[in-house]
Amino acid sequence: MNNYTNILRQHHLKATPQRLEIVNVLVSNGHITIEKLYEVLLKKFNSISLATIYKNINLMIENAFIQEVKIPNEKSVYELAKEAHSHVICRQCNTIEDIKLDLSQTTHLASQTSHFKIDKADLVLSGLCQKCQQL
Repeated sequence: MNNYTNILRQHHLKATPQRLEIVNVLVSNGHITIEKLYEVLLKKFNSISLATIYKNINLMIENAFIQEVKIPNEKSVYELAKEAHSHVICRQCNTIEDIKLDLSQTTHLASQTSHFKIDKADLVLSGLCQKCQQL
């Protein structure tokens, strides 16, 4: 946990027991919804509120420590911030994985077509994971 303490401080966040446990859960789970995070944290902090979790998550997003992954027609999931990447999600078992894709051509074309200055690109692809394909 001590390593997480330093990482939180580097992002200008106080290393509270709740934040340290949020980091621990994110490291263990990769991608997690607020509701699932609440369920896990409630086992350790029996008086923690959903509002406290939202407050901490939002603060950690503002400080670029974690990031929200918006999945169409699903609840958002949260993960530790890392270099730019996209996601694939299994439409059957809801497994989410990171994938490294170069979106520079896509954003360049979108910028030319729309005349927007594109400064962020999020891509979530859905399909069937290898395991679900075999069922």
